[in-house]
Amino acid sequence: MQLGLESCTVGPDFHRPIDVSPPIWAGAASSGVMSNGAVDPTWWDSFHDRELSSLVERLVHQNIDLQSAAERVQQADAERQIARAQGLPNVDEQSSYKHERQSPTGFLTLIQPAPYAPLTYDVWQNGLNASWELDLFGRVRRAVEAQRADTEAAIEARHAVALDAIATLALDYLQLRGTETRIAVARRNLAVADHDLKLVRDQFANGVATTLSVAQAEAQRATIASTLPALEATEARLVNAIGLLLAEPPRALAAELEETATALSVPPVVPVGLPSALLRRRPDIREAEASLHAATANTGVAVAAFYPDVSLTGQFDENGRIVGNAFSLPSRAFTFGPSIDLPLFEGGRLVGTLRLRRSQQRQAALSYRNTVLTAWRDVDDAMTAYDHARRTRDDVALTVDADRKALSAATQGFQQGAVDFLNVTNAEASLLSGEDQLATANTNLETDLVSLYKALGGGWQIADSAQTR
Repeated sequence: MQLGLESCTVGPDFHRPIDVSPPIWAGAASSGVMSNGAVDPTWWDSFHDRELSSLVERLVHQNIDLQSAAERVQQADAERQIARAQGLPNVDEQSSYKHERQSPTGFLTLIQPAPYAPLTYDVWQNGLNASWELDLFGRVRRAVEAQRADTEAAIEARHAVALDAIATLALDYLQLRGTETRIAVARRNLAVADHDLKLVRDQFANGVATTLSVAQAEAQRATIASTLPALEATEARLVNAIGLLLAEPPRALAAELEETATALSVPPVVPVGLPSALLRRRPDIREAEASLHAATANTGVAVAAFYPDVSLTGQFDENGRIVGNAFSLPSRAFTFGPSIDLPLFEGGRLVGTLRLRRSQQRQAALSYRNTVLTAWRDVDDAMTAYDHARRTRDDVALTVDADRKALSAATQGFQQGAVDFLNVTNAEASLLSGEDQLATANTNLETDLVSLYKALGGGWQIADSAQTR
């Protein structure tokens, strides 16, 4: 019987959208540092930083946004259970006791009561009410289908939250390490500037250096020192940002992050997978597909509303004026039979609802298509940015090597009296700028790699693994 009922389900059936994906990523083919291998689901481990991996492990347990997303999944699943209950039999039990007194001048004046019948008496009643909507045209089944799809959408939304939180954590962490490197560069150059200033002052005292040389050395030191406050403020902000992601109070992770600073590296080749696999990996695409499924099923609910609802109803009662009679066989009564609810005139409500649901279905299809196109663009842009960041880092590294050689030559020439201190100052300024740019270029390379991994949609799986532990 159940198979026969399901064949009467009205409304459109959902079919997964078909998108023609590019065969390969053009950016991966031209870069030489990306392959079509499977995307690493634990890509943060590729930086070879144990602290970063530890933070990610703690994030999936402690992040408040991720916990809130998990609660939304529970809420959606509860809504699905509520929708499913509409298609199951409903049985209610009712019991009551009343102590009543009839008025002799009221209703009793219209009838002839039994001789010596008391006006005051007790009434005991016990009954069962049952109903079952047969759902011949699938209205309830479509509602359950829509709610099941909404649950899937909530699950994928949680995956998206996990991916975003992990990527944000990695970005903040890598920027923190980059800022620490820039601080170390500034302090190292500040120490060099202090040494140079002392050297110039000693030479000035011996009549070798000029007042101009002393002023240049002092200005160089002040310029280097002025970069530190902003960098230190950025460092503190990033420490707090990481703490917030792990639901920790401000500066709670400061000591831990300071003690675990390590040198980072990026993989020589980054596996990016195939474009066709992106559709099943990106949580925002999966969420958009589930939303389209829900909109399609809700259209079916609106179509089924035009058809009659057939229900089976029954009632069984036991009542009497004393407890003993209330549960005896003569005191029993029952009713049983089908009921049909057929909509005849709804003032346009059903037509308007169907138009609304069909429009929402078309909008969901457009949203899905736009999500897919945006995902492809995100990956291509991220590949381009990563490739350019790698080339920029390599060029800046060559410049820094040249600046170091220039500073060594200028310092040696000044000590020998061949050049004035301005040459040393210019060389130091160039090296400081180059080393700062190299630290920034390394950070940009690492963060662009994180953006690429995020665009590829990998990494949210760890949240599911943590939830099942």
